[in-house]
Amino acid sequence: MKERSMVSFDWAMKRVLIQKANYEILEGFLSELLRRKIKIKNITESEFNKTSKKDKFGRADALVIADDGELIIIELQFDSQDDYFQRMLYGVSKSIAEYMNEGDKYSKIRKAYSINIVYFELGEGDDYVFHGFTNFTGLHTHNELKLSAKQQSLYTKEIPGELYPEYYIIKIRGFKDVAVDTLDQWIYYLKNNKIRDEFTAQGLDKARKILDYDNLSEEEKIIYKGDVRQERIRESEMETAYSDGEIKGEAKGEAKGLAEGLAKGLEKGEAIGLEKGEAIGLEKSVIRGYKKGHSIEIIADLTSLSKEKILKILKQNGLI
Repeated sequence: MKERSMVSFDWAMKRVLIQKANYEILEGFLSELLRRKIKIKNITESEFNKTSKKDKFGRADALVIADDGELIIIELQFDSQDDYFQRMLYGVSKSIAEYMNEGDKYSKIRKAYSINIVYFELGEGDDYVFHGFTNFTGLHTHNELKLSAKQQSLYTKEIPGELYPEYYIIKIRGFKDVAVDTLDQWIYYLKNNKIRDEFTAQGLDKARKILDYDNLSEEEKIIYKGDVRQERIRESEMETAYSDGEIKGEAKGEAKGLAEGLAKGLEKGEAIGLEKGEAIGLEKSVIRGYKKGHSIEIIADLTSLSKEKILKILKQNGLI
């Protein structure tokens, strides 16, 4: 199976897809996800459309106005964020409020969709695409509440939930690179920056022409490589900071645990056993730190062991 290397979706979002001539690509993605034909009226120029991931901590966002007036918020999130679900809620609420004019009736509130493409583990679930939808059911009958005939005529909707925001979460890490439908073909591109020749999803045909790395001008290639390099540096810095923090936390945790254990052990005359436990704990820290690529000097600083002791541990475990 042949496939072409493309520029990343977030880079394309900031520089290519917001251009009206290229709306067809984003329309294709949205149509596949929402399972209906989407036509874009315009993409707002806002604080979301930054020229560098660093401007917004690794996110590229777009607020799309569909031709029927509905709002579609697209957000890419690379860094783990514990309160991301609340961020989704805030983003939708803020967008809806901004598109309400003072004095407007509530009937003027626009339908909104929040589309979140996340590259970290968000929540727990056994799927990689999730859909959130508001519905109202009777506590006793369990029947779903419907709009009145007048309301259905006014809004061209059948149930209240169709008036409320909807949320989509695409968990990129959960996708196993097996494209079983046209939406999966888009997710394959989002994850791998590649499009296979046999993919037929809406928007991908034009994406092959516009987003193909080889079709970039020399100036665009230089800009793209620079952005990718900066992103890799940023990711490396974050990974290093995380690893350092993890090892320091382990060392502190082990020290605290050993201190508490020592007090109990002394009461029971188990000091020898505790000394062995301490040695095992430090040995695990040394091995773990070395496997993560830390230098002997850093491991020595974090564990307070001598370099000679660290080398001895590594040799005993066949790591050097």
